[in-house]
Amino acid sequence: MNFRYKSYIIIGFATLCLTACVTKKYERPALNSNDLYRDNTGTDTATIANLPWKTLFADATLQTLIQQGLNENLDLKQAIERIKIAEAALRLSKAAFLPSLSADLSVTDTKQSRAALNFPPGININTETQTYKAQLSTSWEADIWGKLSSAKRSAYASLLQTDAAKRAVQTQLIANIANTYYNLLALDKQLAITEQTVKIRETDVETMKSLKEGAIVNGAAVVQSEANLYAAQVTIPDLKKGIKETENALSILLGKGPGSITRTTLDEQQPFNNLQAGVSSQLLQNRPDVQSAEFAFRAAFENTNTAKTYFYPALTLTANGGLSTLDLKNFFDQSIFYNLIGGITQPIFNKGQNKARLKTAQAQQQQAFYGFQQTLLTSGQEVSNALFAYQTAAEKETTRAKQIASLTKAVDYTKELLRYSSATNYTDVLTSEQSLLAAQLNSTNDRLQKLQSIVNLYKALGGGWK
Repeated sequence: MNFRYKSYIIIGFATLCLTACVTKKYERPALNSNDLYRDNTGTDTATIANLPWKTLFADATLQTLIQQGLNENLDLKQAIERIKIAEAALRLSKAAFLPSLSADLSVTDTKQSRAALNFPPGININTETQTYKAQLSTSWEADIWGKLSSAKRSAYASLLQTDAAKRAVQTQLIANIANTYYNLLALDKQLAITEQTVKIRETDVETMKSLKEGAIVNGAAVVQSEANLYAAQVTIPDLKKGIKETENALSILLGKGPGSITRTTLDEQQPFNNLQAGVSSQLLQNRPDVQSAEFAFRAAFENTNTAKTYFYPALTLTANGGLSTLDLKNFFDQSIFYNLIGGITQPIFNKGQNKARLKTAQAQQQQAFYGFQQTLLTSGQEVSNALFAYQTAAEKETTRAKQIASLTKAVDYTKELLRYSSATNYTDVLTSEQSLLAAQLNSTNDRLQKLQSIVNLYKALGGGWK
């Protein structure tokens, strides 16, 4: 191995050592990612986050709506465009390693008086010359301290951050479409229950009128039955309004104007019941927003590295060369020129600016670290809340079914007593009917809570993007 190659190796090794002294290699910060699920200390790593969304949502109509949202949602399209911007920034950071090259073609016309050249008085001759020049200029900065490498790694982390953010938008979109769809089905069910109740109470009014004619009840019972009917009827416009607004909200998620939504019924839904949450440390790999927060911290870390390099000298090589002549016909004959300059620039009077740059970068890095930590803790909270919501809904469903069965019997018994004996009055019927309607509507809400808690758990665990 000759002396030149040995010199190159020594210089290269020295450069790596100098770079390592200035910049640091990224390592994931120490965060407590264990036991973030409240009252859940299981060690089974199986999780529904790894399931495709079509497996979790068996309703074919809902599957179609979700796919339409993934294709047309405008928030998701904006996230994709942000990825393109980050890709362009990464390409720009890679280009900084290459020398710049520019071409210049110019003609300079110079006109000067002979008087200006100290000719004798009375002689005033103008001279005019043209200079023709074509040149190439190049400049290259050696990445001695790792400034360019750190900038490239920061740009790459930013690209990964935007990609993770896009996946976070996707998981949120799937959850929003599913939750809005289930809310729409619940409103449909509540409207159907209310309309059926109205029909029953219309019959009750006619029955009360017949009983009044038979002197079994008085006029107050008839009026009360009519008021009970109106109490049910008055809720229908609000339910229909809620249905229209929910359809409109779902349309926006699908990337289209407000309109009707094709759907099934709440009773046809089969909730996914194998709800495995895995362990909380898996959130680092499964939650796109947690990944995005880490990549944001990583980009800030590399920005701090870049800020440190400004305290050290920069080695820049510049060169230019080309053709220059006063006579165009001799342009390619004996008109070559070139120069090569190597220079080291050491900051002297701008250290205040460099210190401010470094302190800013360090503060932004710490801020990004806190954001990373906060996102991880919030994700654990969301999983815990979704698990409790599911458990609560399941418990209420069982009790609510018993309540509805008892209230149905109470309505039947009080009506029979009112018709055939004086052991009761219409107030008892009114109370039992109102309680039954409220229980039926609440039962729909219990079913909705159960379905939406599954959706929220899936999203909280990071499902929907795989």
